Formats: sequence, C-alpha cells, structure tokens
Amino acid sequence: MPAAAKIDLSSLPEGQRDIIADLLREHANLLAANAVLKAEAVDLKQIVERLEHLVAELNHVVHGKKSEKLGEDDRQLAFEDLETAVAEVETQHDERASSDEAPRRKVAPAQRNRGNLPADLPRIEQIIEPDSLECPCGCGRMHKIGEDRTERLDIVPAQLRVLATIRPKYACRVCTDGVTQGEPSCAIGSRTMASAPAALIEGGLPTEGAIAHVLVAKYADHLPLYCQSQILARSGVSIHRSTLADWVGVAGFHLRPVVDRLAEHLKSSGKLFMDETTAPVLDPGRGRTKTGYLWALARDDRAWGGDDPPGVVFFYAPDRGGRNAETFLHGFDGTLQLDGYTGYNRLTRPSRKGGDPIRVAHCWAHARRRLVVLPHVTLLPLASSRVLPADLA
Repeated sequence: MPAAAKIDLSSLPEGQRDIIADLLREHANLLAANAVLKAEAVDLKQIVERLEHLVAELNHVVHGKKSEKLGEDDRQLAFEDLETAVAEVETQHDERASSDEAPRRKVAPAQRNRGNLPADLPRIEQIIEPDSLECPCGCGRMHKIGEDRTERLDIVPAQLRVLATIRPKYACRVCTDGVTQGEPSCAIGSRTMASAPAALIEGGLPTEGAIAHVLVAKYADHLPLYCQSQILARSGVSIHRSTLADWVGVAGFHLRPVVDRLAEHLKSSGKLFMDETTAPVLDPGRGRTKTGYLWALARDDRAWGGDDPPGVVFFYAPDRGGRNAETFLHGFDGTLQLDGYTGYNRLTRPSRKGGDPIRVAHCWAHARRRLVVLPHVTLLPLASSRVLPADLA
C-alpha cells in the first residue's frame, strides 16, 4: 500500500477539512498496522519452519532406521527442543494478544504439570497492601475479609562461600610455659590443645560439602569436571579440572569402605539380582575408548513386602567373563536372579569359589524372548511326540 500523499488542507472547503484529516489519520493507522502484520507474518513463518524441522527430526528419530535411532537421553533432548519452541510460540501469542486492544476469545489454559510445591519448602511472603485502608465513603478503617495467594517457585543459585578456621594464640604474661593454640589432637605437657575440625583433605582447599557437590554433579547429574570448572569460574573461583579430579580420587578412596560394607550387607540376603552392561572406558595408549563392564548387584523386595531395604552396588571389570561374577559374589549363597547369559553357569557348579553352588532364578522377561519361535513349532498327532526347534529342545 503506498504511503499517504501530502494534501494541503487549507485549499479544501472548511466543512471538508475535518473529514479529510480523519481519513488521512485512519489511512496512516492502517499503514502502520499493515507493517506490524507483515513483521508478525515473517516471525510466524520462521517459527513454523523451525517447528517443521523439529517435527521432521523427531519423525526420523522415532521411525528412522535402527542404526540411526538415538538413545533415550538423546531423544529426551530432542523433545525438549520441541517443547521449548512451542512455549516460545505461545509466549509470543500471549504478548500480541495482551497488546491488542480488540477483545479476544478467552482460551482455556494448557493442561500441563506445573508441579506441586512441597509444604516443607521455605516460603518468603511478600504482602502487598493498598495505599490506604480508609473507606472512600468516610466510614472509617476497612477490615480484612480475605486474601488472594499466589505461589511461584524461586531458585537461589549455588552460593560459594569460604569457611575460615581461626586458631587464636594465647600466652601467659607471667610464666614462660609457651603458647597455647588449637591444634588437631595435640598435647604439650599437662596442657591439651583444642582440636581443630577434621578435614577430608588435610590442608586442602575444599570442605566435605564441596567435595560432595562435585561428586553428585559428576556421577548423578553427569556433569563432567571441565564443565564444573567453567561453572566455578563464572563465580570468580578458578579451580582446574585436574584439581577437581584429585578431589574425586580422594573421595573415592575414602568411600571404598562404605561400598565394601554395602556389598557385604547385600550379600547377606537370601535373594539378589545381578546383571552387567557395557561402559566406555578411556584407553589413553590407543587414543580412543575401549569397552568395559559394570556389574550391578541389587536387592529390592518392596513389591513382595520384604523387610530389607532396597540397595544396589556396582562393580567394574574390564571384560564380561563369568569369573568376575564369581569374584563379586564371594560369600553369597542364596538365590540369584539372572538373565540367560551362560557366563553365570559357573556359579552353580560344586567347584564354585567363594561359597556353595548358587541357586539360579532366571528372569521371565528373558524367557519370553524364546517364545517368539512358537509359531514355527509343529504339533504332531497325540500319539506322536512334539517336534520342537533345536534351540528349544
């Protein structure tokens, strides 16, 4: 639409000047609205193209070739991208609707799981009072009859702090028995020094809470140490990845007795479950990773009303040999639930090392896999025997 032409209103009759001026203003408003709509159309086109691309990617993930399918974690990341794009579109729609003076049809809010805020979370209340509690009619002070309460989830980022241990020095002005100062488990003559708090890393930088945070972030949240180093740097604390690795190594050494005690406690049970899975392991000499195995020994009798609490302990082995299971299960003589891996057969032999032969309970989920060949079973007349496939015989 062309721009509005400049018209000399003074050349028009006096009775038509106001009409022409109103038409010109309306025309200018239409031009501005048209420009806004064009910009919105461009934005919406870009959003639609982005959503179409994400939908195509998800279709490829879900329905693509087996070799090209992503894992569960990667698939969740793809869904996160799609949901983020949808939220962006909805926000833009709400912003445009709020800025438009024309009334719009009320749309029901989307049914999403916003999450329930636990009652034990600390709550900081912000009370917004009216400017005046005096009745506008002059009747006096108004009384509270209710309130509207809205709760939102707030997150305070991790705060770094320094714990300073101060050991004052004391001496007598009269005698010369020396200086008294707090030292860990130290005694001089008849004077016993006050003990300073013990530290996991003597003379080191981190507290036990800092080490626990690094461990949880690395193993529970899958956050590599170099990423944690970058996060700390944003707060002005420069700690190299190698230093964080030293902390993890020290913590692993001190946690080893806890893991051993947990394994000993689990192996005192009458029934356990064991399985193994692959794990990529660094192989510096070859410049790539190699395949290792994590073995899980678990107990969970909650579904059967068991009294023992659930627990799991992990062992690492460089291969899948059954001798590893024999080593990990040293001292266990109960029932072991397993899959069909033949490496566990050595656990049932009289020559088993570390205990009596184990009673094996195979998993029904793995047994059902063999039933897929049933359509190929040939049933002969009742007087004859049944012919089974070789792998079921």
